[in-house]
Amino acid sequence: MNVHPGDLLFMKKPHPCGCRTFLVLRVGMDFKIRCTSCGREIMLPRRKCEKNIRKITHPDTDEAMKK
Repeated sequence: MNVHPGDLLFMKKPHPCGCRTFLVLRVGMDFKIRCTSCGREIMLPRRKCEKNIRKITHPDTDEAMKK
């Protein structure tokens, strides 16, 4: 799966605060992601995180398409 720091992930299951979107901070064997609603940072194993991703938004690509 092609995930980079700065990407927004839309997950299958919501965070306890109710938000489903997370910002990717670090990628490796573990993903470090931040909830876009409450700001809580979470470390997840790569396999578990990739399994729960529904949609990936690449901010750089989206801005280029709009112009």
